[in-house]
Amino acid sequence: MNRRYAFEGAPRCRATSKRTGAPCKAPAVRGWRVCRFHGAGGGAPCGAAHGNYRTGLHTKAALAERRTLREMLEEMRAFAQALSGEG
Repeated sequence: MNRRYAFEGAPRCRATSKRTGAPCKAPAVRGWRVCRFHGAGGGAPCGAAHGNYRTGLHTKAALAERRTLREMLEEMRAFAQALSGEG
C-alpha cells in the first residue's frame, strides 16, 4: 500500500544550486515560489522593530508622504503660473 502525502503534489522550489545548477527538490511554501530553506517567509521586520532602524527618514511611509507633498507643490506651482499668465 503506497501512501500519498500532500507535499508530494505541491509545486517545487524554483531555486537552483550555484555549484551544480540542479533545481531544489523541496516543496515550495504555500504562496511563495521557493522553499523555506531558500527564503520563503523570511526577511527582517519593518520599521522600528528592525535592528538597523535609525531615524525613519527612508521608510516607505515617509517616502510616500514626501512624494505626495512634492506632487501637491508641483500642482500649486502650475496653478500659480496659470493665474499669473492670465492676468
